[in-house]
Amino acid sequence: MTRFIHDKFAKDYLEELLKNYGEIKTSEKVAGEIKEIDVLFTPNQQRNSNLKVLGLLGRLAENPAIIEPFRNPVSTDEICDCILKLLEVKALLRRESKANKTKLQDSEIPQLWVLTPTVSETRLSSFGTRQKADWLSGVHFLPDALRTGIIAIHQLPQTPETLWLRLLGRGSVQSQAIIELQALPLNHPYQKASLELVYNLRENLRVNQELEADDRELIMRLEPLYQRDREQAKQEGRQEGRQEGRQEGEQNLILRLLNRRIGEVDASLIKRIQGLSIEQLENLGEALLDFSTVDDLENWLNQQ
Repeated sequence: MTRFIHDKFAKDYLEELLKNYGEIKTSEKVAGEIKEIDVLFTPNQQRNSNLKVLGLLGRLAENPAIIEPFRNPVSTDEICDCILKLLEVKALLRRESKANKTKLQDSEIPQLWVLTPTVSETRLSSFGTRQKADWLSGVHFLPDALRTGIIAIHQLPQTPETLWLRLLGRGSVQSQAIIELQALPLNHPYQKASLELVYNLRENLRVNQELEADDRELIMRLEPLYQRDREQAKQEGRQEGRQEGRQEGEQNLILRLLNRRIGEVDASLIKRIQGLSIEQLENLGEALLDFSTVDDLENWLNQQ
């Protein structure tokens, strides 16, 4: 079933985004009737301001969290199973605290976040959910004692703050998020890694014979982006190859001229020369005409 392909994508994707901000465990087993937590996240002790780049997802990761992403609309039983996992983790923390003779702080208990592509108002009301004024629309909270939030991805506003969660949606919501991801600046810290994971998802879906309509549409939407990125990567590779070839040629020429001018250059100086840019190599080619000793070369390199 393609659900397992999407499950793996969601776990890999969340791990990639959150790994720099704390300890993250996927498929973590809990006691009882052997259940697995999709993502168990424990933030670093020092708060990291870089979490803001992940918007709403970064806000979820400010505190210990259990993150349970669903490919299909979450059912009542699935929400109950998630809450049971949270209670098992809480019980484990209490036992560890008692054994260590320490007091379990409320801030140490994870918050459960259930991520669902869509959810009905009937299902939300059956759990007595409410929205909070300081949170975005689409984030629904169960009573405080349950430490649980349900994020209806289709209800999230289409803003940069929600992009990283909308990528875990489906249909037009996910497709729009992929377009926004591709449009991010190339130097964005999570653009390249996230696109690679999306492309891996595409490859895994393509080999599956029983695709849902949403998955077929996703593959079709990704195809031109994938081909464009691969062509761009090839062009950059060719350009980089030409650049490296030119740089290597400049280095060899400089070393030959230096050997004639001041004698054989030792390995440490060769290594420093190989670290120069093409512009610096061209400048060295002019400057070495005035060199008479190795000291002249060392002095020039020290000025760079």
